[in-house]
This record gives sequence, C-alpha cells and structure tokens, in this order.
Amino acid sequence: MRCIRRRGKYLIFELGRGALIVHLGMSGALRVVSESSIPGKHDHLDWLFEGGTILRFTDPRRFGSVHFVTGDPEQHRLLATLGPEPLSVNFTPEGLHRTSRGRQVSIKELLMNSHVVVGVGNIYANEALFRARIHPRTSAGRISLKRYRVLVECIRDTLNAALIAGGSSLRDWLHADGATGYFQQQYFVYDQADKPCRRCGTTIREFRQGQRASYYCPSCQRS
Repeated sequence: MRCIRRRGKYLIFELGRGALIVHLGMSGALRVVSESSIPGKHDHLDWLFEGGTILRFTDPRRFGSVHFVTGDPEQHRLLATLGPEPLSVNFTPEGLHRTSRGRQVSIKELLMNSHVVVGVGNIYANEALFRARIHPRTSAGRISLKRYRVLVECIRDTLNAALIAGGSSLRDWLHADGATGYFQQQYFVYDQADKPCRRCGTTIREFRQGQRASYYCPSCQRS
C-alpha cells in the first residue's frame, strides 16, 4: 500500500496496482486487529498485512461501501463531481459567491451540497452560520461577497475547533482507538433548542429544513 488519503467522506487506499475507495456509511469503522481476532456479526471485510496485522471493516447498518478501481480514483463517479475541501485553498469566498448567484436554495442547504463543498454536514453548517450571523433560511443567491468572506472564515474556524476537540460523538461515533470527541460540549446552536443563546441570551429555535433539523438564534442571525 502506497498511501491512505481522504476525499470528502471517502477514504482512498492507493495500492501498487489500482486503489480502493472506502465509504464508512452511517456507523462503519476500520479497526486494526490481530490475525487471531475472530470476526463478529457486523465485520464484513478484512485486509491482511504482512506480519499478521488485520485492518477490519465493521458496518452494523450496512450503509458503507468498498470499491476497487484501476484508473485515477479522483475520476471515479463517486469523486469526480465533488466540491472543494473546506480547509483547502480551493474553497474561497469568491467561488462560493459565484456558485450561489441566481440560486434560490437556502444557504444551509447549499453548504450541505457535496457538489459545492464537501465536509460541511448538518452540525457544522448550523454552527458556522451562527458564527457568521446568517439565518439558515437565507437565500444563498442574496448573500453578498462581503458576507461570504465572513462565512468562509467561520466555516474554517468551526471545523478547526471541531478537529481540535476530536469531532462530535453523537450516538455510536468513536475514534479508531475507541475515544470519543467532545465538540458537542461547545455547540452554540446545534441541538440547543429552547436553551438561551450563549451570545445574547435569546432562546434558540429549531425547525425542519431539507429533512434535517436547523437551529438558530432569532436575535443573532438574520436574513
């Protein structure tokens, strides 16, 4: 194996010949175990390395997937149309502003579109919009370049804070070593409905948006 890297929600294992594209789905995980470790009910695939070490793919809900490709993995249909990584130089306020022109979709839904930008899920979209003081229902096409500059910085700040905190451990999500993340202790609005805003004290509100829960402060976040 030459290297392991990530693109969006996909892990790319560069092999001597070809590559594996792995998606962990909702609750999938990769664990390093010994050769003597007996597979459990939800263990679906083992990679055996020299020396007896096994990389085991566990997926209780079976939403994950593994694909072997012989060409450039970046050109595979799962990866070819993905947007830029939010912490890369390719994710810019100018690009986001340009993409949003003429679109009536809400800014929160735009941020969760993996063809626009990858890696900004529901939690981090809510938190970044709060930091940028933008209401999640605001039409993406109405937001100015100046406000997009603030939003892009807030997205990066939110993601960096989450990385430092080890991510958000909700339900059964754990690190590969079994440790939990604790970014959920720092939420401003996500899952904080009916609680006072940490910035101004106004009650946080919740509504459904694109089949997902959206949270906002009616005082701090305006259209």
